[in-house]
Amino acid sequence: MDVNVQKNDQFAKLTTWDRVSYGFGDFAQNLVFGTVGGFLLFYLTNINGISAGVGATIFLIVRWINVVWDPWVGTVVDKAKITKNGKYRPFLINFGIPLVILAALLFLPVAKVLGAGTIATTVYATVSYMATALVYSFVNIPYGSLNASLTRDETEIGKLTSTRMMLANIGNLLVYTLFPLFVQLASPNAKLTDTGLFGLKLRLGNYATPSAAGAWFKVYGIYMLLGAVLLFLTYRNTKERVLSSEEAADQVKYTDLFAELKRNKALQILGLFFLVGFTLMFFGNTVWPYFMQYNFGIEGGKSALMASIGLIGSIPGIFLVVIWPKLRATLGKKGFFYTFLGIFVVGQVLLFAWSKNPTADWLGFAGRFFQQWGLTSATGFMWALVPEVVSNGEYISGKRVAGIINAIMGLFFKIGLALGGIIPGYLLQLMHFKSGALTQSASAQTGIEWSMIWLPIIMAFLAMFVISRYPLSDAYVDKMNHTLKEINK
Repeated sequence: MDVNVQKNDQFAKLTTWDRVSYGFGDFAQNLVFGTVGGFLLFYLTNINGISAGVGATIFLIVRWINVVWDPWVGTVVDKAKITKNGKYRPFLINFGIPLVILAALLFLPVAKVLGAGTIATTVYATVSYMATALVYSFVNIPYGSLNASLTRDETEIGKLTSTRMMLANIGNLLVYTLFPLFVQLASPNAKLTDTGLFGLKLRLGNYATPSAAGAWFKVYGIYMLLGAVLLFLTYRNTKERVLSSEEAADQVKYTDLFAELKRNKALQILGLFFLVGFTLMFFGNTVWPYFMQYNFGIEGGKSALMASIGLIGSIPGIFLVVIWPKLRATLGKKGFFYTFLGIFVVGQVLLFAWSKNPTADWLGFAGRFFQQWGLTSATGFMWALVPEVVSNGEYISGKRVAGIINAIMGLFFKIGLALGGIIPGYLLQLMHFKSGALTQSASAQTGIEWSMIWLPIIMAFLAMFVISRYPLSDAYVDKMNHTLKEINK
């Protein structure tokens, strides 16, 4: 048997390199879709001249297609044969390269040729986003399935989740903190500006104008090259151990999606938790550039602070993930989520206070720290529950449909990503947001405030309620996994 397929070691203890190699995949995917979720709507409105409402509609169209597409991809992944290179790993390399190429084309400066806000520019944005999203499914779903194949050991899964989220959040650091800084550095008409990074002054251009289109494309292109390298490292250095038999794989059908949703209550609850949690996450990510650009004075007086505030906000997601396993053991699964969703709410309130006291920058730094600590912990640790939901489905039906379940989880994730762009986009349109304007009306700023602060707070409390209904206890999961090990000997 190939070194990368070790089916006899289902409760394997993972090495640090095992965990890091898998986490590189999260790093890479955050470079791709973290940037899309955080900046694509901003790019479409301010650089391509597309209205916020039209941008939101593009997100809506693509996600509705994903509703049908992702379950089909999950079925394809589950039915895939085990080769010498594994069952899930080949997808990462076969589709990873097309993914990063298509993603880079999202930020191609087409408006310079096709015209700002024209039908041609809108069609290009729609088609390129659709193509990227469809190919992304062939990377994201096998990657999630690979997670459930590494080991059944719950302690190891907790350690794996902490490591992969640390790397995911390093990716987020590059996206939400450094990406706008790099684009501003590459933008024309640069002026010496205080970045807030320990007194560091840099020559920054205005990245919110059409003249910065080339800067967006160059920076994101470099990010995609890095993403390709990271996906290759995940492919090269991970080992598959928990796999269904060839006979079971042959029996997988598209309709298993509906059967699994019906019989697996844990899947229903976790799916809804994913939907609410990631909608909450991408609300903030989508509106953050608008919040910084327009909520603090003429020409976005605080936009230069995005890097420094983002750097502070990235600390919990990189350096504090090591305490997740201990906190999870102390607080329990549900207590863990209640705690960090509460911390998120505290951060949101502090950011609101900052918007009303723009000179008190400490409120921005503290707010972003607590907001991101709560958000990255809650949404990051969600993924630790997916393997046990996969095993629960196997325990109930005898079918291990990791691909279909990860397709469902991925679908809820993507719907959340889309809603995080769709709802703010329509809300901004309703509140008379003007694409490309240096300043916005009071009503538009109110729309930004509700999208950034109050709606995410409401969703945080909703997420607490949803996870309170999750049925799988630790004792049940341990008993279930050991039973499955005996069955699959």
